[in-house]
Amino acid sequence: MSKRFILSIDQGTSSSRAFVYDDGMNTVGTAQEEFPQIYPKSGWVEHDPEAIWASVRHVVGLALADAGVTAADILAIGITNQRETTVLWDRTTGEPVMNAIVWQDRRTAKYCAELKAAGHEATVTEKTGLKIDPYFSGTKLKWILDNVDGARARAEAGELAFGTIDTYLVWKLSGGAAHVTDATNASRTLLFNIHEQAWDDDLLRLFGIPAAMLPEVLDSAAEFGTTKVDFLAADTVIAGIAGDQQAALIGQAGFEPGMTKSTYGTGLFAIANTGAEALVSRNQLLTTVAYRVAGEVTYGLEGSVFIAGSAMQWLRDELGLIESAPESEAVAARTGVVDDVYVVPAFAGLGAPYWDPDARGAILGLSRGSDRGTIVTATLQSVAFQTHDLLVAMRDDGLVPDVIRVDGGMVANDWFLQFLADVLDTPVERPVNAESTVLGAALLAAWQSGLVSSTEEIARRWQSDRVFEPAMGAGVRTQLLAGWSDAVSRVRGAR
Repeated sequence: MSKRFILSIDQGTSSSRAFVYDDGMNTVGTAQEEFPQIYPKSGWVEHDPEAIWASVRHVVGLALADAGVTAADILAIGITNQRETTVLWDRTTGEPVMNAIVWQDRRTAKYCAELKAAGHEATVTEKTGLKIDPYFSGTKLKWILDNVDGARARAEAGELAFGTIDTYLVWKLSGGAAHVTDATNASRTLLFNIHEQAWDDDLLRLFGIPAAMLPEVLDSAAEFGTTKVDFLAADTVIAGIAGDQQAALIGQAGFEPGMTKSTYGTGLFAIANTGAEALVSRNQLLTTVAYRVAGEVTYGLEGSVFIAGSAMQWLRDELGLIESAPESEAVAARTGVVDDVYVVPAFAGLGAPYWDPDARGAILGLSRGSDRGTIVTATLQSVAFQTHDLLVAMRDDGLVPDVIRVDGGMVANDWFLQFLADVLDTPVERPVNAESTVLGAALLAAWQSGLVSSTEEIARRWQSDRVFEPAMGAGVRTQLLAGWSDAVSRVRGAR
């Protein structure tokens, strides 16, 4: 059997997955494994990097077995990852200096407020396209350097390496030979100038980050390194990397300016392609690198919401209201649209367009008649309402998509997608292959390896499964959105 398969690794917030694709980019093998979430304090979220690595090793083996292929059959590897999650490790031993600080973590909120009060946000936004917020990697990295004994001195001596999860995985896969990232992940650190496509000396000084600990930044389709591990064939090339949301845009064939995708995984992330223009938002959205191929940068305008699918996990694990996330569809279908109870899932603060790290979750409007179905349905509806907030901001910035392409675990829920189309008053289109994130990473690796020739070829292969057309009356929509706006204002006012 010739080497004609692509292995794509999707290292997400709650689980690691591996997919094997044939040379026609058809899925032939899959595997998934959850790993522990660590909550040391309120608002703090961590992962054990070694647990992540163990889960990746395991799912790769399972996916190869599921596909009926061996490691020797893999032509190239693509990686997509939870963005902003921050890892710091010893260059010699590979040992992490502490747990990874996850993108949802809010421990640096006070420091971010101090930076804003000192007037730094305008400069940071101009250079990076981002807001000063605990969400991004820069303040997490500074926290580690300032709070782990000896870390700063070791970093300044060149003994420590920093990376987001993609960088950490490439380091492990290459046996410590490659310390690299791609432009999409670099653009989420608060340290990378998206216009100059380079680490920014002014920002490194602002955050107190030694340049020696930063990875090399490559295109999203590039040779990032080759494998030196016992569970993959030696010298298999790692050929594609993109942060999970940018990978989803690629998987959705969002290559034309104005094309918009919305992903419903742990969080909710909408990205609109803005082409060669790094569009500056007037409405608290982020300017980011959508992808960089052959040295050419394509930018995106992004709305980031921290809680979406994880709200379903909350209903399942903490409240015990459902046994599995898919059960929410049947519950909502029985309950119908809820117009008097609002769940605001601000468990990690509010992201775009509010950027309020101090907000916390709430259930508002409860009465004696409120039941399990009410809370489950209201939680589903909250994800649609948050999407509406992002779309309003995008429209005000001049982007008016004709259709929203959706992907992620929640899009298997037809009730949710119909409610989403109703609230947005915009068609919502689900692809045949809803695994856009992991597909995007595979396509980058296939592109670099010559299995895919162009964006036009990717676009031709993309297939629609179903379009959900808006059917809700304007009066009902207006009433629901007014109630949501009031609920958000109450949460933001509760300090």
